Amino acid sequence: MAGRADSTVLAGARVVLPTGTVEDGRVTVEGTRISGGRAEGAPVLNLSGHWIVPGFVDLHNHGGGGASFTSGTVDEVLTGVRTHREHGTTTLVASTVTGEMDFLAERAGILSELVEQGDLAGIHFEGPFISPCRKGAHSEGLLRHPDPAEVRKLMDAARGTAKMFTLATELPGGIDSVRLLAEHGVIAAIGHTDATYEQTVEAIDAGATVATHLYNAMPAIGHRAPGPITALLEDERVTVELINDGTHLHPAALGLAYHHAGADRVALITDAMDAAGFGDGRYQLGPLAVNVENGVARLVEGDSIAGSTLTLDTAFHRAVTIDRIPVEDVVRSISATPARLLGVYDRVGSLEPGKDADLVVLDEGFRLKGVMRKGEWIVRPETAR
Repeated sequence: MAGRADSTVLAGARVVLPTGTVEDGRVTVEGTRISGGRAEGAPVLNLSGHWIVPGFVDLHNHGGGGASFTSGTVDEVLTGVRTHREHGTTTLVASTVTGEMDFLAERAGILSELVEQGDLAGIHFEGPFISPCRKGAHSEGLLRHPDPAEVRKLMDAARGTAKMFTLATELPGGIDSVRLLAEHGVIAAIGHTDATYEQTVEAIDAGATVATHLYNAMPAIGHRAPGPITALLEDERVTVELINDGTHLHPAALGLAYHHAGADRVALITDAMDAAGFGDGRYQLGPLAVNVENGVARLVEGDSIAGSTLTLDTAFHRAVTIDRIPVEDVVRSISATPARLLGVYDRVGSLEPGKDADLVVLDEGFRLKGVMRKGEWIVRPETAR
């Protein structure tokens, strides 16, 4: 039987499935999806000596390719999306930074159209409902308490595409805002917070389910004041974001999170800003000037770390080669766990029949060599023959 014209068989690679790694595995693609059949007669791409893993899913990303999701035009936002796709991120949530409420509502309207078109997987509002004590690269003059009415205003502006809000839940209105988000199926994330351990537990009990870039922009663990990190790590209801760029976290801190939370509760993110995939130079993050030098982004005034220039292929490579996390665990953290959190695991996040043909090809050293999204090569493996 002749193979379909749009069928491809990827053969010979180590394929990471939900059940484990298959040596000399095969992935059959028919159209935009992974097929359970063999597609007899379809062209075969020999990928021996490589790995095939699911496409990456990024929960927290502010831009890339020189473009900002917070302030860029539609074309610029799409440039950022394409940049991250070229680095393996086939599903991406666009994150905003603190701004005036009307401006954020306007941005939500623009970004929601791209969600509806399938270019983005949702919107994440990081700020303005965060603590001035832990503001990081957010403009203090624009911060505000998490008033549920204002949270609702941004939800409405996003027209059902808001996926996550980062809140300092200890602030007035914080717990009520968590309850509002939980009632509407939107993720309430605890971050940029000065909360105590007890306040964090209260927020989790109210419905908060994510730690925004765990460790960063929150109090450190103390032996008498365990703080939010301890509460977030110990609660099985919470998924913890980690920025694995070698700047935001010491490898031991990443290892601690994996040890206590496990791969099913760790989501590797980028927290990327415009410079990701673009280069050093001077940038804007919202209203704040940022200088990127040697790949590290810092505010011009104050020297605070201002997001990252990370792409998820680099996060994957570091996790396996430097942090020594098992490949299968890294795959869960970079694909399956965030996909489940976003409610899209039925379509993406693993290599299973019926799901979108979103996959990444890595060489033996875990360097990216190919990216496919919905059956189309974004980056074609050099070994194609």
